[in-house]
Amino acid sequence: MPLKPKHIIGLKVIIHLAQIFSLTWLVFAVINGHLGADPVQPIIHFTGKAAINTLMMTLLISPVAKKFKQGQLIRTRRLLGIYSFAWAVIHLTAFAWLDLALQWQLIGSEIIKRPYLVLGAVIWIILLLLTITSTQALQRKMGRKWQQLHNWVYIAAILAPIHYYWSVKSEILEPSLYIAGALFLLWLRKEKIQRWLHTLLPSKISVEKNSPK
Repeated sequence: MPLKPKHIIGLKVIIHLAQIFSLTWLVFAVINGHLGADPVQPIIHFTGKAAINTLMMTLLISPVAKKFKQGQLIRTRRLLGIYSFAWAVIHLTAFAWLDLALQWQLIGSEIIKRPYLVLGAVIWIILLLLTITSTQALQRKMGRKWQQLHNWVYIAAILAPIHYYWSVKSEILEPSLYIAGALFLLWLRKEKIQRWLHTLLPSKISVEKNSPK
């Protein structure tokens, strides 16, 4: 049975409640000391994982909608994307404010010294651009360029778990699983990604195809 608009409204309500509950739990845990004597790193870790989880859910929508022929599900994708960026904002704020006390010179030197922070900055910028241009009005105004821009979510999807992997000093199993999950989600879109890459690098691909073996 195809989903109806009222079902999509219900799903959006569930998404809102789940995200609000996660943030509420984090605040409760900090206030009540459940994150330890120094909650800074747990806060950074929690918000970063929340951003990745929500981003992965965003990418999962299209395959599920296609598999079960539920096109209406696509209408929840924008909301999940916005929440992914919201968590990324909280993640960056926690790192810059709680960990580095908003010392901009220190923040700059840390980014230079730690490659995973460069990846984090790239991911954050991509999510920012996708969120700003996520409205239907801008989609119509940008035309084909809108889809080309929003395909950059695939870059963010693989960079995010790599950023996570590089940022941890131990317990690499979990970030490795995130990398595997991201690769699987991208594999499901391999044909679309190949077409997108062809539009980005048409001359290079043409040269490679015509070069002698």
